[in-house]
Amino acid sequence: MLLQNRYEFLFYIQCIDGNPNGDPDTGGFPRIDPEDRRGFITDTCLKRRIRDYIQAAFSGEPGMSILVQNGRASSSAPAPGKVDMPDDPCAKIQDRLYAARQWICSRYFDARAFGAVMTSGPQSGQIRGPVQLAFARSLDPVLSLPVTVARSSLLHMSEDSPPWSRRRAIAYGLYEARGFLSANLARETGFSEEDRDRLFEAILSMYEYQRSSAGGQLSIVSPLILFRHTGTDSDAAQRARQARLGCAPAHRLFELVSVSRKETAVFPRSRFDYRAQVRLSDLPDGVEMGFFSRPGEPVTWGRLPEQEDWFEAV
Repeated sequence: MLLQNRYEFLFYIQCIDGNPNGDPDTGGFPRIDPEDRRGFITDTCLKRRIRDYIQAAFSGEPGMSILVQNGRASSSAPAPGKVDMPDDPCAKIQDRLYAARQWICSRYFDARAFGAVMTSGPQSGQIRGPVQLAFARSLDPVLSLPVTVARSSLLHMSEDSPPWSRRRAIAYGLYEARGFLSANLARETGFSEEDRDRLFEAILSMYEYQRSSAGGQLSIVSPLILFRHTGTDSDAAQRARQARLGCAPAHRLFELVSVSRKETAVFPRSRFDYRAQVRLSDLPDGVEMGFFSRPGEPVTWGRLPEQEDWFEAV
């Protein structure tokens, strides 16, 4: 079934002794806002992690292929006019583009979720995806340090090959990431309720199944906090419309979640150096707050999960 409700969601990423997202413009150092020195992780990096998890977890299942694959040129992906579908010479160009979009979305999860630009030619087709992610930003400034590591094995000994290498890392950073899920745009791509569940699973698990020494200890340290729009009208049709389009602005909902550094934590090194709170009692009418803690378990709506050890309701 197609997605019926609008969602906003947020989660927290913890990085210990690692590089959560290298910046090629600074030689691979962690990305840092030069004005306030807070770190950030781009939406492209987060989407890459989600794509990689989906490809590993659901490989071979119908409709769960990944269009934008790591290390593959975009030109090798199917494009309008080149996809394997019945040829109708009488069809208009826009009709063929629409058919191509439907073909792409039926086969590729990331096209249904994030959208896609299918070609770069004059008849290119663009898909607007219902899932959008903002940059994840650290709650406090982070310090990026080069870490020199001795190299025990060299292919050629020369002055041009020094016996050391460098890594770039931060000691600690807690990042807040926000996302948006549009039921209205889901109609265009065919994004379903099942796709939503798999997206949420991928977010919780994207750092657990694949690790690297450069990334350090990266993990999702909070439940996925969900805001689901359900509507308030007594008329069923109008209520469904409200659920699809939303009952409150996203920024007002995000303000109901607060994570701040404790005064005793001068240099945070753990999520428990932060005070995490949610204001469940201030939810606007027509919106529900839920918590998704573990893949395979249901979302807990209207209250904190029993096993929650960080967030508190106020």
